Amino acid sequence: MKKVLITGAAGFLGSHLCDRFIKEGYYVIGMDNLITGDLKNIEHLFPLEQFEFHHHDVTKFVHLPGKLDYILHFASPASPIDYLKIPIETLKVGSLGTLNLLGLAKEKNATILVASTSEVYGDPLVHPQNEEYYGNVSPIGPRGVYDEAKRFMESITMAYHRFHGVDTRIVRIFNTYGSRMRLNDGRVVPAFMGQALRGEDLTVFGDGTQTRSFCYIDDQVEGIYRLLLSGYSDPVNIGNPHETTIGEFAEEIIALTGTKQKVIYKPLPQDDPLQRQPDITKAKELLGWEPKVARSEGLKIVYDYFKSLPAEVLERKAHREFAKSN
Repeated sequence: MKKVLITGAAGFLGSHLCDRFIKEGYYVIGMDNLITGDLKNIEHLFPLEQFEFHHHDVTKFVHLPGKLDYILHFASPASPIDYLKIPIETLKVGSLGTLNLLGLAKEKNATILVASTSEVYGDPLVHPQNEEYYGNVSPIGPRGVYDEAKRFMESITMAYHRFHGVDTRIVRIFNTYGSRMRLNDGRVVPAFMGQALRGEDLTVFGDGTQTRSFCYIDDQVEGIYRLLLSGYSDPVNIGNPHETTIGEFAEEIIALTGTKQKVIYKPLPQDDPLQRQPDITKAKELLGWEPKVARSEGLKIVYDYFKSLPAEVLERKAHREFAKSN
């Protein structure tokens, strides 16, 4: 049985990755400091013999006994509300955390996949964004703590690959949605659905013409899984290329939920990207991957999930003064 370490295991993406690797017959070690993760996301795995959990901060030294075949580094705040609230921790997990896990991969002769982001492209001057585009990022703006942490993550990962011969992968994740997202984390899908379920008007930052491309969680996990096993070390975009404006998306949520709310507009936050659409040519050619779940289908699943949450969870409002159209 091959063994995989998944950091950020109690988070949205990490918990779904735990499920996938358990399903594929791996022994899964989950690790999370629970600063943004929730044990409820993985509590169904605790009775399984092929799963163990470590409550640990990867910015501290990481030691695991025995062999280790794979490491998936998904430990990081991922929503604007989180990384603007805990900017130092965000920078540390992208730098020190990545350094520690690359060292562990080197020690164990393990393959490591690190979770980068479309945010490395910043507010892009190239559209759609392909992996050869270097980006348009402000290192000192409010988003820089996240963007530059991920850019450093990519740089040190490639350094370990070239200098130490570590078997590495880099996935650039575009906007992803699905069950286990937090309604109060400020990202656009849970934010809009939370507002609709509470009977509030939907808040759009900017004039609504900025674009995003939303990928359903099952498609995202499939792309990550294929990339891990691909043998390809350069970055690969994994996301859904079907683009929509935020204004159109808000109306789509209103139609889905059958609510009577209107859309209200507020100023666009600093450095918020105006366009976000992945070029997935490389994923198609190298991995044979492209998203399968239509947005209408995925949103219906997620809406049913959010409706099933306890009332006290639905009533928690996000502190969205820093929220972006993410």
